[in-house]
Amino acid sequence: MDPAASGSLCGNDVCVPRTDGAVAGAPFGSAAILPISWMYIKMNGHEGLKAATAYAVLNANYMAARLAGAYDILYKGKNGQCAHEFIMDLRPLKAATGVTEEDVAKRLQDYGFHSPTMSWPVTGTLMVEPTESEDLAELNRFCDAMLSIRREIDDVGSGRVALEESPLRNAPHTMDNILAKDWDKPYSRETGAYPAPWSRENKFWPTCGRVDNVYGDRNLVCTCPPLSAYEDEEVQKVA
Repeated sequence: MDPAASGSLCGNDVCVPRTDGAVAGAPFGSAAILPISWMYIKMNGHEGLKAATAYAVLNANYMAARLAGAYDILYKGKNGQCAHEFIMDLRPLKAATGVTEEDVAKRLQDYGFHSPTMSWPVTGTLMVEPTESEDLAELNRFCDAMLSIRREIDDVGSGRVALEESPLRNAPHTMDNILAKDWDKPYSRETGAYPAPWSRENKFWPTCGRVDNVYGDRNLVCTCPPLSAYEDEEVQKVA
């Protein structure tokens, strides 16, 4: 099995890629990873790191407290609090309404947010880690988006909106989708693209609409230029 094993050939303090078989690029990875962590620690110092940790824990617990009435929060301690991150359990809502964690993650793009970690470490959940770097306004903006999405989920659960025709299932909404001549959705274009006041004031447009994630994972499609585009012109002439 050794000839087919992944890895690099190292010797005399020099590593070179294997000439055949799978290659692991670990020896040729980003050299800035460790220095960045080291500089962060050195610039913050003892008191700075302690304060950053306190703010990270405070931010996570503040958001968890705001969202606890709308979403189940997993793995709270004896005092009802979490650490620097919290997990929202969407499985009960999925069982009751059919709305999935993926629907929520995609809909967050319409609100201007990249989704938090999805289905890890628990399937059917979103794990939020606000860190120490976000201010109160940004924390509230995310919480407001999640509370608004919960109301959209309730619309599906009550039967007021069919799941397949909801902005949740059709998210994210791209600019091409919104500006298209034909609009066959039962909700307005504004509901699709501008679900919150800030999304109109500072809109981040998703570049791609809903895709089949499983199909994409199993059928990789390269959008990069062919290898011939990277060949040197002089080399081509010699060949």
